Amino acid sequence: MAGAAEQAEAVLRVEDLHVSFPTEDGRVRAVRGLTLGLRPGEALGIVGESGSGKSVASLAVMGLLPRGAQVTGSARVVGREVLHLPDEELSRVRGERIAMVFQDPLTSLNPVYTVGRQIAEAVRAHRAVSEREALARAVELLAEVGIPQPRERVRSYPHELSGGMRQRVVIAIAMANEPDVIIADEPTTALDVTVQAQVLEALEAARRRTGAALVLITHDLGVVAGHVDRVAVMYAGRLVEQGPVEEVFERPRMPYTLGLLGSQPRLDQGRSLRLAPISGAPPTLLAPPPGCPFAPRCPMAEARCTAEEPPLREVSGGHLAACHFAERLEGRTPQEVFARAREPGERAPAPSPAAGAALLRAEGLVKHFPVRSKGVVRRRIGDVHAVCGVSLELREHETLALVGESGCGKSTTARLLLRLLAPDAGRVEFEGADIAALPRAELRRLRQDMQIVFQDPFASLDPRMTVSEIVAEPLRIHGLYRGHGGAADVERLLSTVGLGPEHGARYPHEFSGGQRQRIGIARALALRPRTLILDEPVSALDVSIQAGIINLLEDLQEEFGLAYLFVSHDLSVVRHIADRVAVMYLGKVVETGAADRVFASAAHPYTQTLVSAIPLPDPRKERRRQRILVQGDVPSPSAPPSGCRFRTRCPKFADELSERERARCVEEEPPLKARVPGGHLTACHYAQERSLV
Repeated sequence: MAGAAEQAEAVLRVEDLHVSFPTEDGRVRAVRGLTLGLRPGEALGIVGESGSGKSVASLAVMGLLPRGAQVTGSARVVGREVLHLPDEELSRVRGERIAMVFQDPLTSLNPVYTVGRQIAEAVRAHRAVSEREALARAVELLAEVGIPQPRERVRSYPHELSGGMRQRVVIAIAMANEPDVIIADEPTTALDVTVQAQVLEALEAARRRTGAALVLITHDLGVVAGHVDRVAVMYAGRLVEQGPVEEVFERPRMPYTLGLLGSQPRLDQGRSLRLAPISGAPPTLLAPPPGCPFAPRCPMAEARCTAEEPPLREVSGGHLAACHFAERLEGRTPQEVFARAREPGERAPAPSPAAGAALLRAEGLVKHFPVRSKGVVRRRIGDVHAVCGVSLELREHETLALVGESGCGKSTTARLLLRLLAPDAGRVEFEGADIAALPRAELRRLRQDMQIVFQDPFASLDPRMTVSEIVAEPLRIHGLYRGHGGAADVERLLSTVGLGPEHGARYPHEFSGGQRQRIGIARALALRPRTLILDEPVSALDVSIQAGIINLLEDLQEEFGLAYLFVSHDLSVVRHIADRVAVMYLGKVVETGAADRVFASAAHPYTQTLVSAIPLPDPRKERRRQRILVQGDVPSPSAPPSGCRFRTRCPKFADELSERERARCVEEEPPLKARVPGGHLTACHYAQERSLV
């Protein structure tokens, strides 16, 4: 572990930290013997799957655990022991010496106070300044974290700000008293990639301004690769690997770390390599298994692994790993270690996007939702322009990805295609037949060919029905479930998605998130559809579970010849799975083309900002990449800008165009057409291809 010199200079030193919680079944050992140190100005990333103990450890250091938690060990901030401090003394340490940025800013901000008042309160809690001076300091802090018009924003309430702005307000509060340590617990989870880039830039600004050390807790390996000096990997409540970020990413010495890296879709790898997910699930922390807790999921496990828990030992200079056979991982890839016989490392070449006939076609789709006034008589006072003239085509056996920020109209478009919503204008055809003109009986038959898998599997599965009943329901509705033959079909469907017949008698709440998503896919496949619409199917899953679902979708497409419309904001996943891409912004498609071409040479400024904001899980590449930070937030869809809808946030518009060119962007809406030689379709007057990977 760390030497005496490192311990002496550490601004944060955690030693042999244990945290457990009482439950009806016994005590859950959430953190087991965690030891780590953080030097002044250093950034440490802590990664691991959900339930690995990352957040619990940080809450223990901050003294924010519930009363029933049992905490032992030591945690020193600038040499001062903070575990078990009285509340009054701990309050003086929090904010002044150590501060925290939480995952959900709405839980950190008081909805009845302006953000300026809340920042000023943080200042006055530790400094003898007047209210006016504290408010002036709040304006300075908002400017430092990149919030536009800070003098006006100090008077805003939290609900009046976007998610990214609220997170930057929390960062401003954290840096208000220039603490020695800032702990950021999943600060970018659930944010769009463009907003994530803004928040990470705000965190970097906070570090530069205060000189604080940073603990960045996240499940996103790309975020870690670009923003930390050292990385610590946690599994089943304990530290299993730690070292310089370049060393750990390039030469992992713990199979779990290698598995996480192999599960991560990469923007720079395209579709050539199959993901190598970790099978199984983390162990229960009520009674961790004997020996190495990762042994039940580890392809390298031997008898020694189940009998003896490996200590965290040094395998090279500053690189620690808890594995008996760490040296065996030298030069091995995730595909070599984790890919099973039915999961070869190389993927079959994807079919040409032009090879299949058009299966689903949309022309000029428009959907506006009314905005009504408050009060007894609710008048229509405007419209939300959710989808504005979207045209697209899905071909047989291909995957078309629909991407963009939250609120751009992706999910609404998907529901229009299925006629779950009626369009205000436009036409949807399936194999040449206008869906809107179909009688009810024919539309019902069409449902057999078009199915949807939703983002939240728990919300889309009836909690009162068993898994067998859920999967059988479409068969019963369409009159295809007949006695034992139907039961056999259900078992076959469960087997197809990697579940056993014994799972059929259980209820949705008894399954993990990844298993619930597999149930949703089995249900969608019950009617043998030709088209699946996948609405953010992996966005809420851990990276290892996500990889298993992606591989499953690829296998099903190959086995059943399915066509996918894949709705997602995660461009790394899209890069891995899609044949073609359509990029949406404020209800319109602004760029579309073959995935390889769009990602390699994005032509629209909006697509360029999306691609440049996607982090790579490779520290050396990530820190050399060009960044294009988009400014501000998405305009209201009830009042979209004139001309080009992206111009209010466009870096090209702000920095590169002449007055005459900018006037054209303001006055003239660019149509979607081919604008670069041999390129794809782009809705930009001044499109220019750029490579940003």
